[in-house]
Amino acid sequence: MAVGHSTFPADMPEIAGFRIGVAEAGIKKLGRRDLVVMALDAGSRLAGTFTRNAFCAAPVQVAREHLKASVAGPRYLVVNTGNANAGTGPQGLQDAYATCEQFAEIAGCDSRAVLPFSTGVIGEPLPMERLTAALPMAFEALGQGDWSAAAHGIMTTDTRPKGSWRAVTLANGEVVTIAGVSKGSGMICPNMATMLGYVATDADLAIEQSALDAMLQRVVVTSFNSITVDSDTSTNDACMLAVTGQGCRVEGDDLLAFEVALGDVMLELAQAIIRDGEGATKFVTVEVSEARSLEEARAVGFTVAHSPLVKTALYASDANWGRILAAVGRAPLEDLDVDGVAITLNGISIVEQGERAASYTEAAGSKAMAEEELVIAIRLGRGQQKARIWTSDLSHDYVTINADYRS
Repeated sequence: MAVGHSTFPADMPEIAGFRIGVAEAGIKKLGRRDLVVMALDAGSRLAGTFTRNAFCAAPVQVAREHLKASVAGPRYLVVNTGNANAGTGPQGLQDAYATCEQFAEIAGCDSRAVLPFSTGVIGEPLPMERLTAALPMAFEALGQGDWSAAAHGIMTTDTRPKGSWRAVTLANGEVVTIAGVSKGSGMICPNMATMLGYVATDADLAIEQSALDAMLQRVVVTSFNSITVDSDTSTNDACMLAVTGQGCRVEGDDLLAFEVALGDVMLELAQAIIRDGEGATKFVTVEVSEARSLEEARAVGFTVAHSPLVKTALYASDANWGRILAAVGRAPLEDLDVDGVAITLNGISIVEQGERAASYTEAAGSKAMAEEELVIAIRLGRGQQKARIWTSDLSHDYVTINADYRS
């Protein structure tokens, strides 16, 4: 059972200039919404990040190309679940292009204004007949769908929809809105993005496209790129930020406030993925401080968060703190002075000066490990940099879910 505290917001707001439509294409299962279309009004801008997996899926390749090539700017995002269209060779690329071309014909736009996205089983041909037959229905439904419908429509092994939003009050008292959804539960160790994430704002940002791209990159690093369920980076990861510009002008100091709120939305969406991790029973924060560099802090955090032995101990609520210590010791650090390392678990000191803390007791450690939410805090004693990584435990259910995934 997935960890709690991830209820879909009942008050998710509409974003002016951004419309949602959903349809049933029957790509993997009949009777479920598995095709989502998002429309951006003319004049909107789009920023995106994509997986760095060398086997990036055909839709990732085409979406990345169209994001750069569209003359009038992207207008539609077409998302299908149930099939990743990854590892499908030339036919997969042809199908991704065909999806854009056929939807563009329906919408009356250039095919380069359409960006395709897919998630699901890798290595299977996309069932184009079923997909293209549902495209007109998704287009006709534009404006009828809402964030909840989109969040449900992009789910695969997720057990719950994921959404977040913020209202940003500007210095002049006016308000702009940010809202978005994400999906992901397994194959989660994003590199540039999350499994799939879509965020939109009505703000009229007074920055160039390059600065918008840079803003998205910054918030992704501390949100979607700071989570891991199983250390696997997907072939289909993508995170998109749509800026419709139909709200208030955001400039000067207000841009910083906007970026903070955008980061909050992205982080909430990323943490919702961890809370819904396949088979997860615990939500774990790994805090690393006193590192020489941010990269070093993140490397230690991910080494601990990826460790199967640490993750299975967390699942069993087994206070086997030696597994955490061993993971820190094998992280890619040069000249680590173990005497400077200190580790706490939910505030319980377990390691001081590189050895078991004098105050530590097995009873206290076991009580901390039994909590649903845990903080593993690691002080390296060698610098001023810090980082946070979020992860889950590793349970029997994770194996079951992934053993049965294609059945």
